[in-house]
Amino acid sequence: MNIKSLLLGSAAGLVAVTGAQAADVVVAEPVEYVRVCDVYGTGFFYIPGTETCLRVSGYARFQVNVAGDPAQNREGDDYDLRSRVRARLNFDAREETELGQLRAFVRLQATNTSGSGNNIQMDQAYLQLGGLLAGYRDTLWSSGIGGLEDGLLTDTDLIVGDFNTNQISYTAAFGGLSATIGLEDDGTGDVVPDVHAKLVYSGAFGGAYLSAVYDETFNAEDVSTLFDNDNFTLAGRFPTLLQDGSNDAFALKGGVSLKDLLVADSELKIEGHYAFDPTVYATADGITTAATFAANNPNILNPTPGSLPVVLEWAAGAGYAQGFGKLGVAVSGQYGETFDTTFLVRNPFVPAGLVPLDLSADYYAFVGNIGYEITNNLNSLAEVSYRNVDFGSQIGETDQVSGFLRLQREF
Repeated sequence: MNIKSLLLGSAAGLVAVTGAQAADVVVAEPVEYVRVCDVYGTGFFYIPGTETCLRVSGYARFQVNVAGDPAQNREGDDYDLRSRVRARLNFDAREETELGQLRAFVRLQATNTSGSGNNIQMDQAYLQLGGLLAGYRDTLWSSGIGGLEDGLLTDTDLIVGDFNTNQISYTAAFGGLSATIGLEDDGTGDVVPDVHAKLVYSGAFGGAYLSAVYDETFNAEDVSTLFDNDNFTLAGRFPTLLQDGSNDAFALKGGVSLKDLLVADSELKIEGHYAFDPTVYATADGITTAATFAANNPNILNPTPGSLPVVLEWAAGAGYAQGFGKLGVAVSGQYGETFDTTFLVRNPFVPAGLVPLDLSADYYAFVGNIGYEITNNLNSLAEVSYRNVDFGSQIGETDQVSGFLRLQREF
């Protein structure tokens, strides 16, 4: 047998085997394609094999922060500049049940700040079933409900008491009106939570809201501030303690939003609060640094991380935003007064060295920005802020100019 005969015989055998197998039935595995879910808006799709709709969104952001920092004293260079990069991912899962819409929302983000390294955090995570909400998110005092978000219209929105808490709440909706009652963990470990209530009305004109909070365990002595003092001998900045109020507090806040009132693509917003006692829900951002500017993930135990906290007895503010196609501008302002504050300042002429001063301060802030949509899903924003806290001639005042330049790619 030669090579040619061997090859021909092998080929004939393969053909015979193939023909025998061709008679067998070939069963193909079913392929399930991702389906678009248009029940909850754009971007949702069905998770294969389920009736759950999922939307993944987020952004990549590059930002340069600049903040006035007189404490640096670098030969007249009293501004600090830091760059910051942030990545954010939002996961929004929803489906309909016999008890209403079932939802889970998770927000994860990682931030790198020059000179400070990386920071990875869970910014929000909560579940909803119908009107019930439980999880970690913006406190009910400052969170948006019914499409109306608290705070003024610039990116630095001048919200009073803006931080996150573990919480549970229930919302009942009646057309454009919604009512919410909620309990929030105050972080102290005691059995009495903070109690919140909120009424919101949303309509074609915009909306309005009224919030109330009872803070059972706030201790005003826990609030520390740092101020310059030209009238006493201080080593740079000296820590002082707010010592007004008891261990519980009550506060009210309200606001109104008017859309397209003057011209198209415009919004006017007015907001104010009054606190009957010092409370963490009445804190406003004060002096900060570029490294902590727009600080990450504040919480009830540290509502203004990296900045000088200001506890306002009352404050009122307004903001206006106007769009011009791809260009947008916004301005906002806020004025208020702090609670009476006891400062322990160092006086070289007193044997003990410390003298108490009981003062209150005027607080005001102004913010302006301009944004431009470079292309679809790529935006730029430049913003400048000014804050001033004035305790009068004995303590003096401190102020700051800060701002940022941002590029953000959304998806």
